[in-house]
Parts: sequence; C-alpha cells; structure tokens
Amino acid sequence: MTIDGFRAIVPAGGAGTRLWPLSRAGSPKFLHDLTGAGRTLLQSTWDRMVPLTGPDGVLLVTGAAHATAVREQLPALGEDNLLLEPSPRDSMAAIGLAAAVLARRDGDAVIGSFAADHVITGDDVFAEAVRQAVVTAREGYVVTLGITPDHPSTAFGYVRSGDSLGVEEAPLAQRAAEFVEKPDAETASRYVAGGGYRWNAGMFVSRVDVLLGHLAEQKPDLHSGLVEIALAWDTDRRAEVLDATWPGLEKIAIDHAIAEPVAAAGGVAVVPGSFGWDDVGDWHSLCGLLPEAEEGPRVLGPGDVVSSDAGGLVVPAGGRLVVVVGLDDVVVVDTPDALLVTSRARAQDVKAVVGRLRAAGRTDLL
Repeated sequence: MTIDGFRAIVPAGGAGTRLWPLSRAGSPKFLHDLTGAGRTLLQSTWDRMVPLTGPDGVLLVTGAAHATAVREQLPALGEDNLLLEPSPRDSMAAIGLAAAVLARRDGDAVIGSFAADHVITGDDVFAEAVRQAVVTAREGYVVTLGITPDHPSTAFGYVRSGDSLGVEEAPLAQRAAEFVEKPDAETASRYVAGGGYRWNAGMFVSRVDVLLGHLAEQKPDLHSGLVEIALAWDTDRRAEVLDATWPGLEKIAIDHAIAEPVAAAGGVAVVPGSFGWDDVGDWHSLCGLLPEAEEGPRVLGPGDVVSSDAGGLVVPAGGRLVVVVGLDDVVVVDTPDALLVTSRARAQDVKAVVGRLRAAGRTDLL
C-alpha cells in the first residue's frame, strides 16, 4: 500500500565494526547479505520501503565512498534521490540533510527515517505501524516506532510509552514519556516484565516542517548549516557549499538532538511495532538470525566448511577450507586478509579489537 505524501529517508552509514572482518569501512554491513536471503540489508530495506512510498519516494544518504556500490545494488534509485555526504557526521546531519533537501522539493511531505542495515520480518505488520505513524505525524508529533521486546536485551535503548493519544485511524499511538539508554540486565528484565517499555530502533516519522522546526529550536547552528547546503543542493553550487559547510556541522545522533528533548516537552509519540526487528549489532545477534544447521555450526555464505562436535557460526569468505572441531558457540570469520575467532559471548569485544588496529595504523584492515 502506498501512503500518500510519505517519503522514506534511508541513512546508510557506519562501518559495522562489531561485524569485522567481514564488514569494513569500504564495505560496511548494509552492503552484505547477512541473512542468506539473496538480498543485501540495503536491498531488503529498499524492498520494504518502496511499496509504501513508490520508487521515487526513497531518499538515500550515504558516504561518497559507497556511491558506486549503492548504485549497483539499487539501480532503480533515482540519481536525485542519492545524497552523498563527504564524511560521517552521525544520524542527525544525515537525516537533517535529506529533510532539508526534501523541504525544498515537497514541503508538505511526511518523512520517516529507516536505517539501511536492520533486519525486519513481518512486512505487513511493519507497514501498518508505519501507516499509523504517518497519521500521527500529521497531527504534529515526532513519532518513533517502538519495538515490542521479546527478551530483556542490554544492547538496545528503550522508550517508555504513556497514555493513548486518541488519534483517529491510529489507535496504537501513545505519548512517549521517556527515552532510556541501554540498561543493565536487571533493569532490562524489569522493563520487559512491566510491558511499558519498548526497544528504541531509531525509526522516526514526522512532518518535514515539524522535524526541521524542532532542529532549529534545539540545534540552531546545525539547522542553519543544513538549510544552507539544501539551498545549494539542486544547483551547480552544491559541491562548493557542501565542502565549506559540512565539516563544521555538529556530530550528534537524532535521538539526542531531537527525540529526547522533544519527548520531555510532550512532542513525541510511540507507535508500538510487533514485527520482528534486529539491528544485527554483532556476530552473536547475527547467529541468532540464521537458521540452525542440521549438524554443526551455522554457515553464512558459500564456502568449504567441515566440522565435528562443534556449534556456532562460520563465515568461510577466505576462499579456503575452514575446519572447526570440538568448540561450542564459536564464531569463525575467515576473509582473505584477516581471520577472526571468538565466542558468541564475547562478540561485542570485536569492536575494541578494531579500535586497537586503528590505533596501530592498520588502515589496510579497516
């Protein structure tokens, strides 16, 4: 179902360092098929959004270094809807840039931001949640899709919902009472047991004028810089203004720039989403998304794997035989220039290793 007046912004950034060595700065996780579906995470996001917006209703923001790969994976994406940022400035700059450009093209639009590297199941349930979010956004709210948690995760932030807003045609919409950072295990268990908290997946829906109005109030310098860039975007001055202005923009997430302060003032709504969702944050979570093997570890991608009395995940991307014997919940990721061996329980620690490589100047591996 196409939603009239709705446009999707897809920020495609980040290096996915917890999925190293498969995900790297030059080939981040959104460019990979991490679920064995035959489509990359980026392509799956496109497949999910186009039925709601039409092919001309998706704006994608990514780094200039990924432009060629994005064009190859999404041939139907219009060139005017591919926004290239010179360097990463976090989600507020990326989403704000697309919003400011779109405001020049269609100031009455309702926009939604949806990351390019998430896994979502239950497309019909997702589409209905987005529809109700759009209806609620037209009332002047910034709306977040709050994911109904199926376990007490400490890897995600949470949003606490309040009273129903009574929005006609959006019966699920509730006031967002509070955003909470990643909790400890005990707190997460209490959140899930109480039922009033949902995972904050970073999906926000708003009228374009409302979003930019909040940005102007909360972060006026960032707003003015993005508007200056947007004024030049569809002209021959784009590169000049972008190069002069972009590096000085504040680096901040949309959650901190808008969602949290606006929620405190009563301007954010939550539409609960009971669809399946995962941000594929590390090898542990990815392992849980893949189907169990009849015998031995799960295997992602083509390759030669032999195992005996072993379980976990193997990614045989190095072009050679991988053998795993007598290890439970192991993670083995083999690439041509780097081999990772860890356990699912220590998967979050991969990010720290990438930091050590960066500190050692091993940019060839990043």
